[in-house]
Amino acid sequence: MDINKTIQFWIKSSEEDLKTAKSLFKSKRYSHCLFFCHLFIEKILKALASKNIGKPAPYGHNLLRFVELSDLDLLQAQKDLLDEINTFNIEARYNDYKFQFYKKAIKDYAQRYLRESGKFYLWLKKQL
Repeated sequence: MDINKTIQFWIKSSEEDLKTAKSLFKSKRYSHCLFFCHLFIEKILKALASKNIGKPAPYGHNLLRFVELSDLDLLQAQKDLLDEINTFNIEARYNDYKFQFYKKAIKDYAQRYLRESGKFYLWLKKQL
């Protein structure tokens, strides 16, 4: 497998998911917006991990695992951000967590994390 094609796939896919997150926010689908925030961060991290390890990133959704594989040196605030974004994958996906997540995923919360995820995403792209 061509690792450069894999990296480009993850980059392009992450760009599409960022657009989707913004669109979902505009349509007031805040919990879905947050789920896509996780997706676009996950995919850009998979691009970075693939580049660093020289082969496709492993399956999974834990953002901090992909940071390790990417050999990134993050500030504690960045790690904290990823800890919170990691919850969007689980809480938006599984019924046991959805009700509480819907309560948390109000406009201000979603707007904050869309903004912070977007800034972090741009920083991650620069690391490629």
